[in-house]
Amino acid sequence: VHGYKGVKFQNWARTYGCCPEMYYQPTSVEEIREVLALARQQNKRVKVVGGGHSPSDIACTDGFMIHMGKMNRILQVDKEKKQVTVEAGILLADLHPELDKHGLAMSNLGAVSDVTVAGVIGSGTHNTGIKHGILSTQVVALTLMTADGTILECSESSNVELFQAARVHLGCLGVILSLTLQCVPQFHLQETSFPSTLKEVLDNLDTHLKKSEYFRFLWFPHSENVSVIYQDHTNKPPSSSANWFWDYAIGFYLLEFLLWISTFLPCLVGWINRFFFWFLFTGKKENSNLSHKIFTYECRFKQHVQDWAIPREKTKEALLELKAMLEAHPKVVAHYPVEVRFTRGDDILLSPCFQRDSCYMNIIMYRPYGKDVPRLDYWLAYETIMKKVGGRPHWAKAHNCTRKDFEKMYPAFPKFCAIREKLDPSGMFLNAYLEKVFY
Repeated sequence: VHGYKGVKFQNWARTYGCCPEMYYQPTSVEEIREVLALARQQNKRVKVVGGGHSPSDIACTDGFMIHMGKMNRILQVDKEKKQVTVEAGILLADLHPELDKHGLAMSNLGAVSDVTVAGVIGSGTHNTGIKHGILSTQVVALTLMTADGTILECSESSNVELFQAARVHLGCLGVILSLTLQCVPQFHLQETSFPSTLKEVLDNLDTHLKKSEYFRFLWFPHSENVSVIYQDHTNKPPSSSANWFWDYAIGFYLLEFLLWISTFLPCLVGWINRFFFWFLFTGKKENSNLSHKIFTYECRFKQHVQDWAIPREKTKEALLELKAMLEAHPKVVAHYPVEVRFTRGDDILLSPCFQRDSCYMNIIMYRPYGKDVPRLDYWLAYETIMKKVGGRPHWAKAHNCTRKDFEKMYPAFPKFCAIREKLDPSGMFLNAYLEKVFY
């Protein structure tokens, strides 16, 4: 198998990069086995990378890097069961049109589709909706190659414990080769967004959650403003209120410029948040389209993000505390939005929603023109609140947790560790990020 030297890997947000010693793009299971054999021989570490979208260094390595982009075929479509089996390296963006052809869809999706199926589940990607779990819950079977080249098949009926671990695998159990996803019949969504206040949404949270299948809201820090977003099944024909001028000229270029100016005058941030809410979010907007076109949206520009899952009943307490912290420390600035989403509990060992219905609270600091904006005070205050209410960080995002934290957060942490050590006794699939998790 042919490898490349001198390839530099960078994640999408350009917050992390690395120079693997060798970079491989295998086209078959046999080639992956060869790379692993070489790694064992030369005592090298291996990292499998997908779309490179994780805003952390979870995919970085100075050893061997395996990019799965050429292993991206659809292997089987079972129309009766509405299940599809795909190679691990297929991008969601390429899977959607294929599912469309068969009249199928994924029941829930994250915001970005330039990501691989194996990567999406490995990092615990989620969206919103109290009936819906994280994306990993849509996986009904998967095959995995371990460090010694063995192929294991796991599902709800075989290798069950490994299946519960591998559905959020962090890239540390082996190389995922293929996955079977439980789909649903193709559907259209209508998205309706309308303005509200933080008090109204938090006081009536249960009503909102019951009212819309995929409910989320955006809070604009340094204000009371909230944009409520409902997404629900519809038979309406596709329509859009999107407009290049408002969405791009204003929502992108002007925003980036103003945020850049605010790096010199931080007191502007509160004003910018309120101005953009007034400008872009005070009207009611409706869009309808195929589900995957409504679920996915552009992430604007480069950014630092944190996203923790907390018990759902702590939503109000945590948000009000974050708001109080910003009011008490006028020097701490927070870009909009704080995005709040809700997810059903599951039984996947390292899922942030393990055994509890959760609220994800995503905070953001943009990097206008690539410039870093001071964020540590905001980050630290947020992490303190999240830990206090029993939060667990999103695996793909940057966080400062260590093994001690994870042992407290995850009842099944020792079980996952035992499975990992059994499958990868020499730590072939570890890197700097994972060492903080497991050591």
